[in-house]
Amino acid sequence: MKKSINVDNTFSGMRIDRFLRKYFVSIPQSLIEKNLRNGKIKLNNRKIKSSTKVKNNDLIEIFNFDIKKRIIVKKEKFKPSNSIIKENEDFIIENNDNFIVLNKQAGISVQGGTKSKKNLIDIFSNSEIFKDDKPYSVHRLDKETSGVFLIAKNRPTAQLLTSLFRLRKVYKTYIAICHGEININEKGILKNNLTRYDERKKIIENAETHYEILDKNVNSTFVQLKPITGRKHQLRKQLFDIGHSIIGDKKYNSIREQKNNKNLMLHSYEIKFKIEENKYTFRATPPDYFRNMLKSKRLNF
Repeated sequence: MKKSINVDNTFSGMRIDRFLRKYFVSIPQSLIEKNLRNGKIKLNNRKIKSSTKVKNNDLIEIFNFDIKKRIIVKKEKFKPSNSIIKENEDFIIENNDNFIVLNKQAGISVQGGTKSKKNLIDIFSNSEIFKDDKPYSVHRLDKETSGVFLIAKNRPTAQLLTSLFRLRKVYKTYIAICHGEININEKGILKNNLTRYDERKKIIENAETHYEILDKNVNSTFVQLKPITGRKHQLRKQLFDIGHSIIGDKKYNSIREQKNNKNLMLHSYEIKFKIEENKYTFRATPPDYFRNMLKSKRLNF
């Protein structure tokens, strides 16, 4: 018996073991590892390791074990309880009838209109996940920022989620690693006016963010940020304004950085919202480079 799976662009860059756990349910990691070692799972007709990353149009072949009994294709509908909490380091955190929640990688724009040729809306427009409708972007996340991102699957859900964001009933938590030791209260509010330009027109907007210092030393600070307002580059600007720009920020940074530090140390960690009586919490595990930076700076998560 053989089963063949073609990988689409949605999952490009994902480890093959994580892809298989997304594609199937009730398949343990140990079974994946065993069948990879035995050559019963191949990628493009090659024997590979569990850490091998798949690409668009790759062919995965599964040989000689009973898929129907041991692994089942995931087709269940989302059944919300009164409180949903999910955390995941994979690309897709949640996929239900109304929306999809992603752990966005840094370097990918969320939609068109930027210099980037690769954006999430275009990627998902050609995905099987949206074969019955089209993806709707309901909020923003900087190209350089990783973490939780929400896409609606239909117009009514898009309108509902957009309204929740506008009414500030969606609660987002970010984590950031900053230059230097922030010597202010352990918890507090960053509140100031931010300036931006629309062509030649100068626009001044108030910005408010609740912060909590999670750990710090003389060289750097690990901080949690909960924006109340949603201004463009709000968190990056506010930390720059107090003299502690985010490590890796090439736009709002007065400190000369090492050339090998390519990543912005800002991660959208958690998003919370409520639809009718159902409460949703989704968390995105920080990427490896973020966790490695914490270790190198001797900061605790």
